[in-house]
Amino acid sequence: MPEPSVSGSELPVGYRLGEWRVTGRIGAGSWGVVHSAESVDTGIQAAVKLLPTHRLPPGQREAMERLVEREVRLSLEADHPHVVRTRASLVIHDADRPELEGATALVMDRAERSLQDVLAQPGQGSGTPVAGAAEVLEGVSAGLAHIHARGWVHGDLKPANVLLAPDGGVWLADFGLTVELEGTHAYVPALGSLDHVPPEWWSDREGGHSVVRATADIWAFGVLAHQALTGGLHPFPGGTARARALAAQAYARGSAGLRLDNGVPECWRALISDCLKPDHASRAVLEAGTLKERVAAACRGADAPAPSAGAGTRDVPGAGVPVGPEPVGGRRASRRRRLAVLAAAIGVPLLGAGAATGALLANDGSGDDGKSPSASPSAPPGTIPADSDVPRELRPVITRAARMCADKEVTPALLAAMLKAESGFDAKAARPREDEYGIAMWTPSVFKGWAVDGDKDGDKDYMSPPDAITTMSSYVCWLDQEFKKEGLRENLPALMAAGYRTSSRTVIDTRGVPARTRDHVNRVERYLKDYTR
Repeated sequence: MPEPSVSGSELPVGYRLGEWRVTGRIGAGSWGVVHSAESVDTGIQAAVKLLPTHRLPPGQREAMERLVEREVRLSLEADHPHVVRTRASLVIHDADRPELEGATALVMDRAERSLQDVLAQPGQGSGTPVAGAAEVLEGVSAGLAHIHARGWVHGDLKPANVLLAPDGGVWLADFGLTVELEGTHAYVPALGSLDHVPPEWWSDREGGHSVVRATADIWAFGVLAHQALTGGLHPFPGGTARARALAAQAYARGSAGLRLDNGVPECWRALISDCLKPDHASRAVLEAGTLKERVAAACRGADAPAPSAGAGTRDVPGAGVPVGPEPVGGRRASRRRRLAVLAAAIGVPLLGAGAATGALLANDGSGDDGKSPSASPSAPPGTIPADSDVPRELRPVITRAARMCADKEVTPALLAAMLKAESGFDAKAARPREDEYGIAMWTPSVFKGWAVDGDKDGDKDYMSPPDAITTMSSYVCWLDQEFKKEGLRENLPALMAAGYRTSSRTVIDTRGVPARTRDHVNRVERYLKDYTR
């Protein structure tokens, strides 16, 4: 199901929404377009979030309207200096602009920028705390304590949702996923940021929804605090959000330890470690009110000498062995399940995938002339033979994509074999009846949810071989991890090929290669044998 487009749903400068006059465009996201505005009565500056609810099908429109109502209600009930305020909620009725008829506009306090903007700005080096990091974290913890005390959980705490006002104010924002707790937990659509959801999020999903507890915000605060105090470094290793999520899951299973960057000041280390306890029960003892008090105490000691930034990482005492590089993950669900999840997501992309960066190795497996080395005794296992039929221009791309995954079963040869079986290396391949396109035969709506920018051009296109192949590697790596967790360790390449054609659940339920994919898997195995001779 395609995401609703916001093109055309923009407000011209000077447009009036009650007392508010639009003064410009700030930006756009998957939820809508944000404009700057001012009150014609008082001159107060505000931001107007324009949501294209009028363009959604009835079911999605009703769900979106419920989210808007929830955001407005929380904002009005919270009434706190560290929670962004919604000043008005309006439905546009304008006969002169039919393209806007029925759209929803939220008028909110206007921030200067977000914490994410600060982390991304030029000159903000990794390992260097953002300016005023302690004050920002103190404001965030105070806002969390306030909404938790009223029975709400944010559910999507991350740097992009921490707004910084021109006067130094710190506001929690974007309460589209915020819900009232029902006892100890609540349910929300399976959305959020992979970098900030706790490990149990992956197992606490029911019917396309996730169980969200207050401890999810505590975990997210621990990640956010580590980022603010280190200039954006995530506490778990990996070049993509999925890789870091897999590393967090390995830590929660006890197969890896927690390591904090040496740039984190001593006065913050124990607090962040407690926020990042591996399970809900361990984190439950740290309520948001206590978190607020401990943050204030850490802030008072924030000037204490800290280890030199960028000096690497070290183990948190008692946390186990260090976390090593973890594989990139991804998922391609069965068609029926994929559409159900997309519908539940109200037109918003599934959990966003980060661009592959740090996981790419300097040596991409190609020679100085860009050609893949021949398969020789000294070549790494799974290297594409120089005399194979794999197009030469694709070999470096395939090799880089495979090496994003730390699991030994995901090799360049396996990806090449799967690509040949899927499309014959045809970048323009298409099976419209199956809704599959490109060299890796992605379903566009599914690709959109799990896409990785393989060529670093800022775009993610299922018809782009680098993007499609890198995303395939992400997904195949995730399959490998899922099958191992389920005790499926025999002939993993065949299982991954079958899972790519169907879904992880189909393979797990079958406990092997489903009969309907056997011919396809046989082709992959034959090509893989050719590429590993």
